[in-house]
Amino acid sequence: MNSSDLRGRQCVGETSSALLEARCLRRPSVFQKGLKEAGFIEGQNVLIEYRWAEGLNDRLPALAAELVQRQVAVIIAGGGTPSALAAKAATGTIPIIFELSPDPVTLGLVASINRPGGNITGVTNLNIETGPKRLELLRQMLPAAKNIAVLTNPTSHTLAKTFLQTLRPAASTLGLQLHVLEASTEGDIDKTFATLAQLKVDALVVQPDVFFTSRDEQFGMLAQRYAVPTISIYRPFVAAGGLVSYGPSETDNYRLVGYYAGKVLKGEKPADLPVLRSTKIELMINLKAAKEFGVTVPLDLIGRADELIE
Repeated sequence: MNSSDLRGRQCVGETSSALLEARCLRRPSVFQKGLKEAGFIEGQNVLIEYRWAEGLNDRLPALAAELVQRQVAVIIAGGGTPSALAAKAATGTIPIIFELSPDPVTLGLVASINRPGGNITGVTNLNIETGPKRLELLRQMLPAAKNIAVLTNPTSHTLAKTFLQTLRPAASTLGLQLHVLEASTEGDIDKTFATLAQLKVDALVVQPDVFFTSRDEQFGMLAQRYAVPTISIYRPFVAAGGLVSYGPSETDNYRLVGYYAGKVLKGEKPADLPVLRSTKIELMINLKAAKEFGVTVPLDLIGRADELIE
C-alpha cells in the first residue's frame, strides 16, 4: 500500500440512502476540500473507504477493527466521541484524526492539546460549550417558559453526561426546570415527543449526537406534529421544520479534519500536530415554524441570525 493513500474514513449516524445523500455525503465533500488543500484528491492520489455505523454505537468496534485489519493509512473518526474511542481501542499505531465536542484530554485520547503524544489528534468543536446558549435562545423566544426537556442518547454516555453538566447550572440561572429524556432508536424518538405532550414542556433541547443529527427530518416532522419548539445544532434540522439551530459549522469542522488527514499522509505524526479548535458558530431560525408555534422571534435575534428560513 502506498503510504500516500488514505484508506480509512468513518462517518457514523446515517440511517438510509436518502439521509446518506443529505448528511454524510455532504461531510465527505467538505472533508475532501480539506484534503485538497493539503494536496490530495480522491481518485487521483488518495483512496477513501467509507464505513457506516448508522448511528448505532455498538457497531463501531467491529468497523474500526475492520479498518485496522485492512492496514489503512489513516482512520478518520468523524462520528464524534464514540467513533474516536472505538478507533483508539482498535489501534495504537495507525494514525487517527477525530472530530468531537468533549475535551480529548479528559477522554484519554491525547496527552495534551498542544502535544497529543500518541497516534491520535484532530479537531474539537463548541457543541458542548454552546449548550447553555441554546437555553438562553429558547428563553429569549419563549420568555414565559419554565419547563424544558432535554433529549439525550444513553449509548453516548460520556457526551450526554458532559452536555448535561453544562446545561444544569445555566438552567438554574435562567429559572428553568429540566426534564431529561433518553432515546437510542427511531421508535424512542417518536415516543419521546408523545411524552413531551404529557409533560407539558415548553420546549425541547436536543443533545449534540450523530444519532440525532442524522435524523433531522424525523425531528422536524415530529416538532411540527406535536407543536414543540425545538432547538438542535445544524441547519438541516431547521430546514426540516425545526425552530432554531445553534452550533458549530460542519463545513469548518470537516474541512479542518481533511486538512489534518492530508498533513499525516505527507508524513507528519499525530503526536506532533496540536488538536485544532473549530470556533465558527452558526445561528439558523425558521420563521415559518416560529409563526406556526406561536413564537415571536425578537428582532435582535433576527438580525444576528446567519440564515432565516421563511
